[in-house]
Amino acid sequence: MSFVMTDDNFKREMLGVSSNTILTSDLIARFKEQMGLVDAAFKFLYAIGFLVSGWLIDKLGTRKGFSAGIIIWSIAGLLTGFVNSFANLKIVRALLGLGESTNFPSAIKTTAEWFPKHERSFASGTLNAGSNIGVIITALTIPFIIIHYGWRTAFMITGALGFVVLIVWLMTYKKPEHSKKLSAEELQFIQKDNQPTTQENIPFFKLFRYKQAWIFAIGKFFADPIWYFFLTWLPTFFNDNKMLDQKLQLSNFGLTFFIIYAVSDIGSIFFGWLATQFMKRGWSENKARKTTLLICALCVTPIYFASQTHSINFAIGLIALATAAHQGWSANMYAIPANLFPSKYVASVTGFGGTIGTISGVILAASTGFIVAKFGYQPMFIIASCSYLVGFIVIHLIMPKMKPIDA
Repeated sequence: MSFVMTDDNFKREMLGVSSNTILTSDLIARFKEQMGLVDAAFKFLYAIGFLVSGWLIDKLGTRKGFSAGIIIWSIAGLLTGFVNSFANLKIVRALLGLGESTNFPSAIKTTAEWFPKHERSFASGTLNAGSNIGVIITALTIPFIIIHYGWRTAFMITGALGFVVLIVWLMTYKKPEHSKKLSAEELQFIQKDNQPTTQENIPFFKLFRYKQAWIFAIGKFFADPIWYFFLTWLPTFFNDNKMLDQKLQLSNFGLTFFIIYAVSDIGSIFFGWLATQFMKRGWSENKARKTTLLICALCVTPIYFASQTHSINFAIGLIALATAAHQGWSANMYAIPANLFPSKYVASVTGFGGTIGTISGVILAASTGFIVAKFGYQPMFIIASCSYLVGFIVIHLIMPKMKPIDA
């Protein structure tokens, strides 16, 4: 969606004006405001879906729950290619949010099922990096498709690819205890330090009385809106920001976004690996996790200067550092439910945190279009530079010492 937002044909069709209408500053401002609301519609159902899908995946299992989500988001992607107004666009993007909400609860539950405790942050970093590979492929291919075949074709192709993902998922995924490729020793190694299963089930809403659930949710609350801002608004920032010495057009986005998201992949894996190395050296979960989170928060802080510089290359460098740090933050946050809760509750806690993070994202997304249209990008980058440090402080105040739940 972020790359499609830079296409003038898409802007005209959504605004309901003729194909030869000149896009005045007033029309552009109106477009940005409406796209902020479209983004908020996506995140609103994404937030609700997180809470429901986390519970559903813990009940049905990862295989069935994630399959349902893939089907929903693929249908939504296909339908986006047929919209002709902002009203229709809001509906299909909200449906997309509902389907995509199954992604991370499924992924984090999978890491809890397949990896021992000390390897989960590295595993989370790797899977987090995998999501960026999709963004990189998008940056390299979608602008080409839009220019040569139109924005509707771009949505139809990406929607259809979802069904390919569904087939691969169903062919490859099984729980460790059901896999014939694992030896008994390997299964024992994977499950050696799993949280013990409680004799009595913890009711769904009682899970959220634990501070461990709230520190994960707080981490999402302060970080997720910033990542959503990057995903949605960076192409527009590079396309129409008057501060920069040059602008990026749809035809040459590929290399820039390849650099940004390749670096963020490195950050995701590196910071996940770093926490793992700290724990291998005998550090506690609390010390290893919080030290890594603090480093990540400090690396995001300089992004404020991306809105002040005239050098597009300097701006790209600062944004790449911040996205790498965000992905490192996320990799370590996603290890918290897997390490602090029994595996049968991991998807529910992940869904809860995702809901809190997305509610924050809805608030910021609904405001971003108006802020950017009236004040430019500086306020958004100020928020981004401070958010992670504030989140780190709140996490530490809520739970000075991280430890597994006492169920």
